[in-house]
Amino acid sequence: MATPAATKRLTREYANIQKSPPPYVVAHPSESNILEWHYILTGPPETPYAGGQYWGTLMFPPDYPFAPPAIRMHTPSGRFQPSARLCLSISDFHPKSFNPAWEVSTILIGLMSFMTSEEMTTGSVRATEADRKAFARRTRWWNSTGGGSTTRKIDGVSPPQPASSTKGGVGAIKAGDGGAKFRQEWPELDEENWKWMRENRIDPQTGLRIAPEAAHPPCSPETAAFRKRLAPGSTGIGAVVEGGQQARDAGQSWIGRNKWKLVGAAVFGYVLLARLLGSSPATGGES
Repeated sequence: MATPAATKRLTREYANIQKSPPPYVVAHPSESNILEWHYILTGPPETPYAGGQYWGTLMFPPDYPFAPPAIRMHTPSGRFQPSARLCLSISDFHPKSFNPAWEVSTILIGLMSFMTSEEMTTGSVRATEADRKAFARRTRWWNSTGGGSTTRKIDGVSPPQPASSTKGGVGAIKAGDGGAKFRQEWPELDEENWKWMRENRIDPQTGLRIAPEAAHPPCSPETAAFRKRLAPGSTGIGAVVEGGQQARDAGQSWIGRNKWKLVGAAVFGYVLLARLLGSSPATGGES
């Protein structure tokens, strides 16, 4: 539980950061715990993170500002390990180097500066510029879906699949929370992210863009007939056989479908004609 001094200090800092937010930074305390802050860093231009939406947390100690917060970034960036505590001079790894005059905005500006550098520390990773740009393009999807662990779908975009087949996405927070925590802390941003996914046809489970024709690919006559035959309630081997027969019928011409009937009719006509001719009275027979 926060001390009265920490509560007073953090309340004042929240008012300050709302009034004058640093460039590319927004932050607020959790409604249930003033010591738990959530931030969004927007990747600055001319960096591999440009346009990315990087969500993380600051966990302040009860005696703040006399001790620094634990700093984490949850969104995969190619710069930090998702949700790992970061070893920085402004974090709880170095309490003796923390200056009580530093505020939340100071901490987040320092985090942004470190992120856009190449300095390595505990919790940081190496990646190519191309990889970091790829991560940046997927940040909004990752935040609002819990790394693909959501069961929510987008009509016309999400491929048909049983809900039970949804898996936790790669890099999700622990097992993946379906984006619940992000939605709780950033409801407006979450709504914007889902609108962006709908407009750009981003599959919530994979983060991949789905082309219109790929979402519902055109069926061949055989496949369409097969699906038509396998209506709800049609189950078992018999339904599959009937469906297969219907599919074959749809792909053949009238002659192809009835060729054996035509052959049978010709044979029957020949036999009938031969019998008629054989039973006719012979010319010049017995008196």
